Amino acid sequence: MTTIVTVHGLWMRAGAMIVLQRRLERRGFTVQGFGYPTVRQSLEANAKALADFIDRVPGNVVHLVAHSLGGVVIRAMLDQRVPARLGGVVMLGSPLRGSRIGARVTRLPGGRRIIGQTIIDLNTRGGFGDWPSAVPAGSIAGRIPIGTGWAVGGIFEPNDGTVAVAETRVPGLADHIVLPVTHFALPWSKRVSDQTLYFFEHGRFRHAPG
Repeated sequence: MTTIVTVHGLWMRAGAMIVLQRRLERRGFTVQGFGYPTVRQSLEANAKALADFIDRVPGNVVHLVAHSLGGVVIRAMLDQRVPARLGGVVMLGSPLRGSRIGARVTRLPGGRRIIGQTIIDLNTRGGFGDWPSAVPAGSIAGRIPIGTGWAVGGIFEPNDGTVAVAETRVPGLADHIVLPVTHFALPWSKRVSDQTLYFFEHGRFRHAPG
């Protein structure tokens, strides 16, 4: 049996991934949602909690699919340890290199409390410079620039409204693809869920010819 664990993003709860979860279940996967405190807990503590959660879920292989901050938590977990049954990873709009929007929010009055410790920890360490190639991972970025980023000055390069495409790409990834989706629509998009399933089946995304 193969289990997929979903990992939500900032300010969300496990239920935020329900549409994607249902689509994965219809393809025969057992799906469990990992919930974590995105604001008050450290990146290190959330990463450890995720590893412990993976240890408890059933299945011979455990894949992970994460939205936004969830992918950062997965990457931090891999620095601590790689769970024994871990299979592939798909990340949706995850700012692996750090979050410029998050950094701007922390400079606002009360911003550190709003953005939370996990994002602060990500930016304090300067993001992640790579992905461990022993864990096959694909990163999906959005390119419709509508989102919260404009409230704090905007992103003047390809982006999904919250995360720049460049922030989602690091060396070591098995594949990377950019789709016409906003940041907050990534977990809801059928195109994204189809690409996620394709990656788990083939170890890469389905790219358009040419």
